[in-house]
Amino acid sequence: MQKRRFLQATAALALASSFGAAYAQSTPVKFLLDWRFEGPSALFLQPAAKGYFKDAGLDVTIDAGNGSGAAVQRVASGTYDMGFADMASLMEFHANNADAPNKPVAVMVVYNNTPAAVMALKKSGIKTAADLSGKKLGAPVFDAGRKAFPTFAKANKIENVAWTSMDPPLRETMLVRGDVDAITGFTFTSLLNIEARGVKAEDVVVMQYADHGVKHYGNVIIASPKLIAENPEALKKFLLAFTKGAKDVVAKPADAIQYVKARDGIVNTALETRRLQLAIDTVVNSPDARKDGFGRLDTSRLSLMASEVSDAYGTKTRIDPKVVWNDSFLPPAAALDILPKK
Repeated sequence: MQKRRFLQATAALALASSFGAAYAQSTPVKFLLDWRFEGPSALFLQPAAKGYFKDAGLDVTIDAGNGSGAAVQRVASGTYDMGFADMASLMEFHANNADAPNKPVAVMVVYNNTPAAVMALKKSGIKTAADLSGKKLGAPVFDAGRKAFPTFAKANKIENVAWTSMDPPLRETMLVRGDVDAITGFTFTSLLNIEARGVKAEDVVVMQYADHGVKHYGNVIIASPKLIAENPEALKKFLLAFTKGAKDVVAKPADAIQYVKARDGIVNTALETRRLQLAIDTVVNSPDARKDGFGRLDTSRLSLMASEVSDAYGTKTRIDPKVVWNDSFLPPAAALDILPKK
């Protein structure tokens, strides 16, 4: 009897030891989104909920954010190891903080095109980009589309635009009320907000930057130099697990919203499903994305964007595209082949 108890105790200790060793080997990774929990955040929340990160030996925590600029800054500060942010915001940080000791680097492209667009109501008489000359446009001062508008204006020969600034919640309301002629915003955010204010989608003119000569990359996964230097394998594992989850989400967006709902119980399932589908159609599985390949980018296009962002944002120094992008941690080509053919 004593021998059996001894063997049972020994087995239990061995099992506990193995669990402890497995836990000890799990690498913690703190990840910050660019915005609150909405449809597109399913790209990250699903692989976390389905255990893809855990299976890769990672203990990933995902927090909601409050803007790309803040995501870049908090990764730079060391508060987070990785984040999700607009490429232009990352470029701006590099160019305006040349002496910063911990400048984040983009390691994977998720939104191959900027989601920025100009939106107007058809009843305003605005039909094309050229019609924006002399009009009153509205957006928050930090809006990505507003900051990049000089590039959009140059590409479409737009002149004499007057800007009205407002807080984000008022942007679509002021458009619908007629306080401004057009607004800039992300397609999958502002278009749905305009509809929520009683305007039908077919009554809205949407001019996406990517379709009007502004081939800027949108949101990318960023990583801190500390993580890159100290644990490059964890970064590789993260990107591979994320890509596996993204493939699931792109294939079945409606199934992925449950993971957003689990993080924020008050989200509207139908609305966020549509938002996610819009994001996939316009910036994730776009023609440019299928051309570059998911996760990747074209270096000549990146160089042009760096030059245009330097001009439009008025950065302190010129942006060097070579220092904001590192593709050495991307999964192999077979794993990145996740985009359905259109």
